Amino acid sequence: MALINVSELDVRFGAGEDIVHAVRGVSFSVEQGETFGLVGESGSGKSTVLRAVSGLNPDWAGTIEIDGTRLGAARDRPFYKRVQMVFQDPYGSLHPRHTVDRILSEPCQIHGMSGIEDRVKEVLVAVGLGPTFRFRFPHQLSGGQRQRVAIARSLILEPEILLLDEPTSALDVSVQAEILNLLQRLKRDRGLTFVLVSHDLSVIAHMCDRLAVMNAGRIVEELTVAQLRASEPREAYTRQLLRASLGYDRAAAAKMESFD
Repeated sequence: MALINVSELDVRFGAGEDIVHAVRGVSFSVEQGETFGLVGESGSGKSTVLRAVSGLNPDWAGTIEIDGTRLGAARDRPFYKRVQMVFQDPYGSLHPRHTVDRILSEPCQIHGMSGIEDRVKEVLVAVGLGPTFRFRFPHQLSGGQRQRVAIARSLILEPEILLLDEPTSALDVSVQAEILNLLQRLKRDRGLTFVLVSHDLSVIAHMCDRLAVMNAGRIVEELTVAQLRASEPREAYTRQLLRASLGYDRAAAAKMESFD
C-alpha cells in the first residue's frame, strides 16, 4: 500500500462566472521513502495540490489518504506530527518578531512534547546552523539560513512526510544546491518521504525518483527520473518543458505551443 494516495483531486476557487478550476481530477501515489515530484509552469496547479494534501486548503473534492487512512478537510494533531510542509519563501514563512528558539519551540509546546530545549539544539545542528542561532531573529539571517530554520521547524515534530513547495526557488543560485543536498541528507538519515513541487526540471531530476507533469490543473504524464534524463517523455508538453529547461533558444521558443 502506498504511503500517500491522491485520487481524483479537484479544487475550485471562487463562484459563478469567476470560478477558477485550479486542479482537475489529479491522481497519484507515493511510496514510503520515495521522493515524488510535481512539475509544471506557474499556475499549473501543483502548489494547490500540495496545499490540499497539507490541510491548508480545506475546500477540495476527491480522496486523499495517508497510509490507508482517508483524510477530511479538518486535520487533527497526529496528522501534523506526521506531515509537515516547507514553504517557498523563507522571508514570509517565519514570524519576523519571533526568535529562532520561539519559532522552533512553539510546535513542541502545542503538541505537549518534552525536552524542548534539547530538541531545538539537536534540530539546529541537523540543519547545519547550531545552537548559537537560537536567539537570533529572522532579519538577522541570510535567505539560506532562514530556509534552514524553516526546514528545522518542519523536522522538530519528527514527521514521516515532508511536503516541499519550491523550497529553493527564492534563494540565490549559490545556496540552492546546499539546501537540496541538505534535504537529501535529512531524507536519508531520517527515513523521510518527500513530495516536491518545482517548476525546475533540473531540481526534480536531482531530487526525485518519479514525477508527474502538470498543465492547466491536470497531470498530463507520469514518468521516472531515469526516463526524464533519457529524454523519453511521451507527451508534447513534457518535451517542451524539457527543451525549455536547457536554456533559451530563439527557434525553439518560436515553436512553443499552448496546451491549456
